Amino acid sequence: VQLQASGGGLVQAGGSLRLSCAASGSIFSVNAVGWYRQAPGKQREVVAYITNGNGNPQYVDSVKGRFTISRDNADDTVYLQMNSLQPEDTAVYYCAVNVLVRTSGGPYENVYWGQGTQVTVSS
Repeated sequence: VQLQASGGGLVQAGGSLRLSCAASGSIFSVNAVGWYRQAPGKQREVVAYITNGNGNPQYVDSVKGRFTISRDNADDTVYLQMNSLQPEDTAVYYCAVNVLVRTSGGPYENVYWGQGTQVTVSS
């Protein structure tokens, strides 16, 4: 299973970006998808995620009302629409998926990470 993230870049405060993360490989099913970020000198934090169990998107308080996570089940792609970006949103953003991997011995659960995409917001 591989994840390909894209959509990062440089934007002025108040601007918008849309991140995409496409999953490929022997995926039996997707259990959960999420976006994380890591700013310089800080620990990685969860930004938003969706699980099959709940189905309702969850967000860290700092991005509520500004970011929207969504998924396209048809092509195993997860998106993060980021509006009203602020300098404190500057970070490397990572997508992650929890999937059941299809194998000849039966499916097994695993978590995969994308390569990270840089988001820089200037003031």
